[in-house]
Amino acid sequence: MKRLRVLISLTALLLCLTGCHGSRGLKPFAVPEAQDTETPVEITFWAKNDTNKTQTRIYEQAIQDFESLYPNITVNMRLYTDYGKIYNDVITNIFTGTTPDVCITYPDHIATYMTGSNVVVPLDELAQDPQFGLGGSQVRFDAPKMSEMVPEFLEECRVGGQLMAMPYMRSTEACYVNADMVEKLGYTLPEPGEPLTWDFVWEVSEAAMAKNADGTYAVNGQQVLIPFIYKSTDNMMIQLLRQMGGGYSTPEGEILIFNDTTRQILETVASHVKNGACSTFKISSYPGNFLNAGQCIFAVDSTAGATWMGTGAPNMDISADRVASFETRVYPVPQMDPAHPQMISQGHSVCIFNKRDPQEVLASWLFVQFLLSDRVQIAYAKTEGYVPVTQKARDTQDYRTYLSEELYDTDAEHYSVKLDATRMFLSHTSDTFVTPVFPGSASLRDAAGQMIENVSKSTRRKETVDDAYYERLYRETASLYRLDQGGAETKDPDGGQPLPAASAALLWTLGLAWLLIGIWCLLPLLKERGKPRK
Repeated sequence: MKRLRVLISLTALLLCLTGCHGSRGLKPFAVPEAQDTETPVEITFWAKNDTNKTQTRIYEQAIQDFESLYPNITVNMRLYTDYGKIYNDVITNIFTGTTPDVCITYPDHIATYMTGSNVVVPLDELAQDPQFGLGGSQVRFDAPKMSEMVPEFLEECRVGGQLMAMPYMRSTEACYVNADMVEKLGYTLPEPGEPLTWDFVWEVSEAAMAKNADGTYAVNGQQVLIPFIYKSTDNMMIQLLRQMGGGYSTPEGEILIFNDTTRQILETVASHVKNGACSTFKISSYPGNFLNAGQCIFAVDSTAGATWMGTGAPNMDISADRVASFETRVYPVPQMDPAHPQMISQGHSVCIFNKRDPQEVLASWLFVQFLLSDRVQIAYAKTEGYVPVTQKARDTQDYRTYLSEELYDTDAEHYSVKLDATRMFLSHTSDTFVTPVFPGSASLRDAAGQMIENVSKSTRRKETVDDAYYERLYRETASLYRLDQGGAETKDPDGGQPLPAASAALLWTLGLAWLLIGIWCLLPLLKERGKPRK
């Protein structure tokens, strides 16, 4: 009887665990006919910042202002410093039915969240609802209308043809250049904002490797110099494939990255790593530190990191005595064809998770709209090199004045390099692109960057990098990121969408647990049957 009671308890627990997979049991969300403004509603908001206290204060002020408009709604915020941690926690909480209500995220991550039925709320119906949609009649603040959203950014939030998130902030990558060293090497930079070519960047980087008789580099007189450092190698690979017309993936999730163009990119990177002219963030550390110390000429990082770049950068990780004095110029990422620039669009979006109470979901949607209001958009955009995701905010006098005000190198809000990066992105919005989103696209992105990292490390270690190496690299990368199985997921046993690998592992663990419990309960019976009868 004791074993039977334990079995019943464990069975109940396992049923709870398996029953919450994909939030099964939740009905598709339908917009309520009216909002309940009397019953208290609590929503949770998982946000991300880079220990930027100003950004935290903006979130806190937004929550306070929103709650004053909707006194029955309470917003509880949880701050993260890493998108990956948010992603992992959401995956875990999907199984326990405790997802947040509103979450800062990326479309790649949402594609995985959607492997559970009715977990993430599609926003097409909500956005167009006449009462509660974007700028709807029952919205208590000046929210943007659908026509006032930047269309490129809105389209980035579509997964499988459905609007699954709203853009919150957008950035792109920029190439921050020590103009003094380029000119000292005898080269002429294009006008700021005009694209650099990859050939130009590689040529200047190689020329900078010349040394003095004492072993210091001629261009900076120091013992250390890495002319070209790229922070995000996944973006490097993705953008180069796009610029060169190489395959990456199809919208349906077909993996195309293991091709001759990818190898050409890897061989080019390896040739410059071999000479010391090129490195990456994971190998050498943050490019802004080298740039600010006069030890880097071309530093590629997000426009959102502009306040860390240049002689007068308000944010730095190096001591003041190590900072070099030079002119910093901001350019788009290097291009194969500068007449037709192609650069990645990145930045966080906001998704809403389904709940049993439609009023809770409606409250979440109203809060998301509030994050898109002019005051929040402009305030947050001023903290880093982000741009607002609404044309409405961009057209305000406040934002236009901010972009044109006198520049102060010691003022983070008006730091000249940050404003240059922002203006560069605004002028190139139509040149941006995003990669296809599907279950496993996040793994493909990781694989793209890891191949550059692996080739760079192998080259630095003087390993043989030949045909056999690249064949092995492709094979091992595909296996590591499960790209040789049609993506990073396993098929849902119920015949639905693919499951994340972590989800599939949990289901296999549960199955094994059932088997072990059964053996444990049957073992005494088998022993009894094996005893001789008296």
